[in-house]
Amino acid sequence: MSDRIAVAGIDVSPDHFIGGERVASDRTFTDLSPIDEQPLGEIARGGQREADLAVAAAQAAFPAWAALGPAGRAEHLHRLADLIDANVERLARVECVDMAMLLRSLKARLINRGARNYRSYADLAVAYEERVWDSNGTHNRVVRMPSGPAVVITPWNAPFMLSTWKTAPALAAGCTVILKPAEWSPLSCSLLADLTVEAGFPPGVFNVVQGIGEEVGAALVSHPGVRRVSFTGSPETARHIGVAAAQNIVPFTGELGGKGPLLVFEDCDLEAAARKAAGQFDDAGQVCLAGTRLLVQGSIADAFLERFHRFSDEHVLGDPRADDTTVTPLIHRDHFERVAGFVDRARANGDEIVRGGRPAEQGGLFYEPTLVLPRSNESEIVQREVFGPVLTFQTFEDEDHGVALANSTPYGLSGIVYTGSAERAERVGRALRAGVIWVNTFLVRDLTAPFGGIGISGIGREGGDFALDFYSDLKSIQVAEGTTA
Repeated sequence: MSDRIAVAGIDVSPDHFIGGERVASDRTFTDLSPIDEQPLGEIARGGQREADLAVAAAQAAFPAWAALGPAGRAEHLHRLADLIDANVERLARVECVDMAMLLRSLKARLINRGARNYRSYADLAVAYEERVWDSNGTHNRVVRMPSGPAVVITPWNAPFMLSTWKTAPALAAGCTVILKPAEWSPLSCSLLADLTVEAGFPPGVFNVVQGIGEEVGAALVSHPGVRRVSFTGSPETARHIGVAAAQNIVPFTGELGGKGPLLVFEDCDLEAAARKAAGQFDDAGQVCLAGTRLLVQGSIADAFLERFHRFSDEHVLGDPRADDTTVTPLIHRDHFERVAGFVDRARANGDEIVRGGRPAEQGGLFYEPTLVLPRSNESEIVQREVFGPVLTFQTFEDEDHGVALANSTPYGLSGIVYTGSAERAERVGRALRAGVIWVNTFLVRDLTAPFGGIGISGIGREGGDFALDFYSDLKSIQVAEGTTA
């Protein structure tokens, strides 16, 4: 076991968490803070050995955890939720330094959303009602059976919240979990493992294995002892994971990013729409659900742009711990170069850069909030996810044209619509090809609703009973009428 490291004044273990114990590795990787690109610590770098240990621990713990039933598991999950609420400050400070998300956002909504996730899924599992009916001379019912060990692979943006979003339904359904956090922001997940101990989780129910995706991630998703795989990340990585899971006939769900449209119709509250559009630069644009393609009805284009630039001028690039900061640095030098590369290619392609388009004067990993007028709807900057503070602007003539542009990429995770017409909201909401549509709002989430993408934005659905069903095997039981005890 390695010594704990101090991050933002908080002690964090750099080791894996397997079978209720901290486990070191022979190799490590360096975790850098996006704020100043300085090392936070050397983190255990797992491989096949650690994957085997974690799956064995999860397999050993599975029968007893499944046998607890929904009510017994809910007691553990509620204790964990209470501990998250009691540790918001610690978790937020560590994640802020590790990922560079705004500290005030982490404190106000993202960390305690993790507590809500555990409570919500615990209660949903307890409240589940088996489907029962009579037919063909039999009494019938459908029951959920916990599937077994589940591998959960989470991204580097909002790592704590997204880890709880995936592990909560798995644990509530009766699965044991191996969590593999992203190597660019692993530390808050290490703290989560500590809280499961404090909550009294049996050893092996919750495991955390750190490392590089191509190494330990690949070993986990291809392991024959795993019965479910859930992943959030890129379509490119998901293709490899899907193939590996298929080799063992293991169900796989993936949330794979987006290129969301933000449609603005001439009958909308233009001030609200422009403010929301400028807000898509929040978190340096590192939000898969963001409306990165601004599609504005031509009759209001100039008025919209005037307001959009005014609201965008209010952004402050700075330290995520500062109260006035609104745009933070990008996560890593590699990602910074990727984002800059998209903009450089757009400029070379003849797309017009009307705002930003270069590294920010703050230096480091800051990139200017950027708006691009593409030469064509086929431009790369329109068709591919940038995942940075880069938006595109296009106009449309009428409703049909706007919907056609919105549906013209291979992605389909989310969409945003601004209109003053309930009838148009209904028509356009139904016509858009995306898993989540917001009308005159953004990022409002009901945890019981299905969440997931269409096209290359994903496969399967998370949220509510949809997630609990994914982590379960459904079984029909038919008993002949007249059967007695």
